[in-house]
Amino acid sequence: MIDQDTINKITETARIEEVVGDFVTLKKRGTSLIGNCPFHNEKTPSFHVSVAKGIYKCFGCGKGGDSVHFIMDHEKYSYPEALKFLANKYNIEVEETVQSPQNIEAQNARESLYIVSEFAANYFANELWTGEDGRAIGLSYFKERGFREDILKKFQLGYSPDSWDALIQSAVGAGHKEEYLEKTGLAIRNDKGRLYDRFRGRVLFPIHNFTGRIIGFGGRTLKTDKNVPKYVNSPESDIYHKSNVLYGLFHAKKAIRDADNCYLVEGYADVLAVHQAGIENVVASSGTSLTTEQIRLIGRFSENVTILYDGDAAGIKASLRGLDMILEEGLNVKVVLFPDGHDPDSYMHHVGSGDFKKYIENNRKDFILYKASILLKEAGTDPIKRAGIIRDIVESIAKIPDDIKASVFIRECSGLLQVEERILLSELNKIRAAKFKKASGGNQTQQSSFQPSSYQQNPYQQDGPPDNLFENPGESAEPIEQVEPTDHNLIQEREIVRLLLAFGHELVTWDKIDNMYIGSFIIQNLADVSFEDEICKLIINTYREEIENGHLPVASQFIKNEDRRIVDLAITLSTSPYSLSENWENRHNIYVRDESINLKKTIFGGLYHLKKGKIGKMLTDITKELASETDPVNQEILMQRHIMIKGVERDISKYLGTVILK
Repeated sequence: MIDQDTINKITETARIEEVVGDFVTLKKRGTSLIGNCPFHNEKTPSFHVSVAKGIYKCFGCGKGGDSVHFIMDHEKYSYPEALKFLANKYNIEVEETVQSPQNIEAQNARESLYIVSEFAANYFANELWTGEDGRAIGLSYFKERGFREDILKKFQLGYSPDSWDALIQSAVGAGHKEEYLEKTGLAIRNDKGRLYDRFRGRVLFPIHNFTGRIIGFGGRTLKTDKNVPKYVNSPESDIYHKSNVLYGLFHAKKAIRDADNCYLVEGYADVLAVHQAGIENVVASSGTSLTTEQIRLIGRFSENVTILYDGDAAGIKASLRGLDMILEEGLNVKVVLFPDGHDPDSYMHHVGSGDFKKYIENNRKDFILYKASILLKEAGTDPIKRAGIIRDIVESIAKIPDDIKASVFIRECSGLLQVEERILLSELNKIRAAKFKKASGGNQTQQSSFQPSSYQQNPYQQDGPPDNLFENPGESAEPIEQVEPTDHNLIQEREIVRLLLAFGHELVTWDKIDNMYIGSFIIQNLADVSFEDEICKLIINTYREEIENGHLPVASQFIKNEDRRIVDLAITLSTSPYSLSENWENRHNIYVRDESINLKKTIFGGLYHLKKGKIGKMLTDITKELASETDPVNQEILMQRHIMIKGVERDISKYLGTVILK
């Protein structure tokens, strides 16, 4: 177990924008940083990072937390694993106390897969550089392909001896269990129960995850036997899911962000070749057909993708398939077609690094030009085929979620294909209508998801509340609106918690109250209130206990709470998806009232709304009792109680500027 001092040092050192920024491209908006959420699919950013508060919050899927929670959510780490990850990032030495065998076993089950994978990568690399067969076969192969040694070392390439169990023997000898060799796919057990190496006699391409840890391998055979598969890849495991991984992304993510463009290639060797040409913003689909998840990974760092696929028929087909998938995810896509017979790897070595870079820069085509040139060439002069191709291109444009981009491409397509723009627009609308009808199951009506604000103060209410909540507040301004009594208890309970987290540490500055914090003031005024929401009740009780023990809680204390329910609510109530434009007041002279300017009104408004809701429920309960009560004495008691509570409700409503319906 990691000791508390070390935990505090890690959480104090870790900067939320740096931790999240390793995984998501963030752009400044107001006081927040925003980006596309890494936890769900979205095309419009709803993922916010607050540097001041040290937290993140997605207003799309609801995920939120601090740096530790982000690593736990993103990497599927346990709490100790996330702390160790951050400690490693910031070079903090981790001091641990003794754990129980059960905790160690639970914690290490997944970690053991990483450890044995790292061991295998080091073993394969060592065999490549120092092993007799590795140097003679593996290293010679890479050098014959024209790869420099620095590139081989950068990607930790290796060689597996052509032996049944060379890796197994070495790993077991180093204390690793056969169980984890088998679970990672490094070893396979045959029908007779014998374990043997999966990648024997192959050069190895280690596959890294987002954070640089080894999670799998791609192995290429050097034999000419056609019965031996050219490539063998690691199977799915607890740490490796190939549809969610892009080969080379760990090495490319910074360059992709800096260049605002990602080059997409097919194979491992293509990534190495493009890197060797001095272009580092390149990834491959890791031994599988391009998936939606992989495209979304790219979308975290850039909206621009350039496909570099082979110039043969298979490469062209793959590029067209990938093109439509990328468009559907809202990314911009261009294509570079290499001369027939060449892929990025072979062409780079054919012309050299300098000419390779020039070729890419000079031959990038917009997807319409690329797709049209390919398909029209196949159609020739056949009008039926040409009509089909035009429809095919419009179907690609229909996949673009941005209407403005789609309209620009329609206009470009009109000139290129010599078809009237209105005809193309008509076809586009037909395709989209059919797609929408299919997605909605034939129901083409949509219901707005807009919900009004859970809490709005009356902007015309009097400047200040009465000194005591349940004393007569006196005459107020004439009511301006009529509000039906509605049960908003949960909303108002959460509003009180929000006020505690936002302003609890501020000093009371009204009614000549000295040396009292707003948090203590709110808690004192909640003595006659029972909270119904379980999480709100936990937070309020914790806040009250801390104050009674002489401590004033702060928002970060709840954000770092062990109870994830408390964390989620604290994050939700401490963040907002909206920020005010600085130009509103400076350029347009538009002033928006800040609730912190008059904290007396803000705090009393929250307390009054909460108590008004509670009183409304009390009145409803009394009315029900009166309806069923037959004893005249009890009826009189209930009536007196109803009159008293009704008077309190009336006083509160005068302050809030609302009308009570009789």
